[in-house]
Amino acid sequence: MHLSNATALVTGGASGLGAATSRRLAASGAHVIVFDLNDELGKELAAEIGGTFAHGDVTDPAAVEGALDTAEQQGPLRALVHCAGKGGTVRLVNRDGTPGDLDLYRQLVDINLVGTFNVLRLAATRMARNQVVDGERGVCVLTASVAAWEGQVGQIPYASAKAGVVGMTLVAARDLANKNIRVNTIAPGVFDTPILSRFSQEVRDKLGAQVPNPARLGKPDEFAMMAQQIVENPYLNGETIRLDGAIRMSPR
Repeated sequence: MHLSNATALVTGGASGLGAATSRRLAASGAHVIVFDLNDELGKELAAEIGGTFAHGDVTDPAAVEGALDTAEQQGPLRALVHCAGKGGTVRLVNRDGTPGDLDLYRQLVDINLVGTFNVLRLAATRMARNQVVDGERGVCVLTASVAAWEGQVGQIPYASAKAGVVGMTLVAARDLANKNIRVNTIAPGVFDTPILSRFSQEVRDKLGAQVPNPARLGKPDEFAMMAQQIVENPYLNGETIRLDGAIRMSPR
């Protein structure tokens, strides 16, 4: 998929993996819609890359439709990279003997899994109206996590949701095959993103040392590079790609 004279929607596009992806897709010729809840960072990044900022929550259909309207004002929507998500800790049985927080579990699954489905269905509907170019109407890149296979203690809502994204991928690719829309997922390992900024450098170094090779945290641009490669390779479809330096997470 060539992105010149086309638009791309990047959710969670104002920071971390999303910001790196926004920059890469803009450099490849796309007009990028930076969709995020952070107005300040989103507007700043959109101005930097010559894109457009759209405020919104991925679980809100009206907000997503608004961002897609904005995208189509700039050109046909050809690419979606869905990076938005949120972590959180829920134990099945708390240390004080009380049961885990059901409301927080639902909230995190809603953001990470239902939000993915919401954005995917709405973006794919727009892409399905595009003219076919070189056999394609569009491509969607979702974000899972190695937690889908090796979720650590306390990650049960996040791991549940990301496993759902993995399970969604092949089915979505088959569902959209007759629309000439590809769907793939990236499952990142431990990446140097703002989520880790609350930890000390010592803790971050220890996390990076758990990665077999290269023994460091992943760089956001390495995620963005993979997203771009998925967009550009027309035969890559229905696949979940672990991007993790061969790490396999320990229980804790």
